Amino acid sequence: MVIAQGDKLHIITRRLFESDLRRHFAGIVEEVSGTLIKIRGYVFVFDESDNQFVRRDEERTRIFSVSDSGLIINIIPAESDLPRLQYEIDARGRRMLTDGKAFALNVTEFGAIR
Repeated sequence: MVIAQGDKLHIITRRLFESDLRRHFAGIVEEVSGTLIKIRGYVFVFDESDNQFVRRDEERTRIFSVSDSGLIINIIPAESDLPRLQYEIDARGRRMLTDGKAFALNVTEFGAIR
């Protein structure tokens, strides 16, 4: 398995329909079993009224199958600060996931900014 316990991941759930909720998850892998991962972290949901992703305050534990073709999984640096992760639009108009320090991930390629 390429993913190991302790890895930090950013997971995008692909929408099947335009009206589907836009959900992202960022967290740390607690356990790996075959193609399943148990990961603890934060849910981000797109708020259409504000045109931005909003992080839910409470930590959650989720189970994902890394063989699910509906997921886009990014490995994020071990030094990234998970509780500080948030989405921002940079000066070039790109949607970035950042911890406000050294980590920034451009997620514009995964969906247009509306």
